[in-house]
Amino acid sequence: MNKQSGRGQSRPHEVPRRSLLVGGVALTAAALIAPRSAQAQPAERVRRIGFLRVAGAPGMRPTLSEALREFGWIEDRNIAFEIRHAEGQRERAPALAKELVVASVELIVAEAPSAINAAMQATTEVPIVMAWWGGPNLVESGVIASYARPGGNVTGVDMLLSALDAKRLDVLRQAMPNATKIAVLIHDRQAFEPQMPAVREVARKAGLTLEVFDTRDSSGNYNGVLEAVARSQCQALLVMSSPLFGRDSKLIIEAAARARVPAIHAPALNANQGALITYGTILLELDRQVARQIDRILRGAKPGEVPVEQPSRYQLVINLATARALGLVIPQALLLQADQVIE
Repeated sequence: MNKQSGRGQSRPHEVPRRSLLVGGVALTAAALIAPRSAQAQPAERVRRIGFLRVAGAPGMRPTLSEALREFGWIEDRNIAFEIRHAEGQRERAPALAKELVVASVELIVAEAPSAINAAMQATTEVPIVMAWWGGPNLVESGVIASYARPGGNVTGVDMLLSALDAKRLDVLRQAMPNATKIAVLIHDRQAFEPQMPAVREVARKAGLTLEVFDTRDSSGNYNGVLEAVARSQCQALLVMSSPLFGRDSKLIIEAAARARVPAIHAPALNANQGALITYGTILLELDRQVARQIDRILRGAKPGEVPVEQPSRYQLVINLATARALGLVIPQALLLQADQVIE
């Protein structure tokens, strides 16, 4: 006999009835659950990010998109970009920054000082992540309160471009110890002025004469500019840090080769394009730092409490094939410092 606690025996005719009810409930639950599990999961909320740049390529940098994917942010799935590009015209940056604010983006990535300053003028509410800061110290410039706690709505990565340009001139001096006159390539005198003091100081200490060549004066004709460099009796060329020069690195390298002008560049996406020397940070690593800042803010961090980062690694690459084509002998002491020597 079956017993139930506190109820005595069950009557025989109730057992089949209970089984049918239980079975009925099970069938009903299965019928309700099955359609739900078959339904697609709700789409992720798409976060809208503004991207403001003055020069360089018009779209997103592939390396930044790749870095964001590493943090789980995938375009057209959970992130979308509102891109504004000033096409090399700094004066357009303020209006473009305001457009992004009106578009209600959740965050603005601003590339280069003119874009960063424009974004700061446009909003004190929308978080701003800096990239390609190339001017003087961020604290002295009033952009942030401190590197550890920037305050306000601005954080990001200080690329230290001014210091890197100065270091490139020093590397070029080591590569060509007998040089006395160096050409400096820029594309906007006013925009590059914040990067020049450190370069001039290295030149002063080394006893070098600098001559600045602005590609705006030749409508961006690199062949014409490099031919002018060759005629100027400058013995080498320093290509200043710039998103535009990064985009056009292959064109500049080819023009320098035709004019037989030894040059040092910031590292491009491809360090094997034929540049004589490249020195600086690695773009993908920098963009990982920018992506990490974006990720932290999208996940709720306040930009004023996210420390401003700086590059953590530098790379020196020397192309001996290019040196031989130019009739140069690179000093052994500099070769020993190189991270990569291309034969």
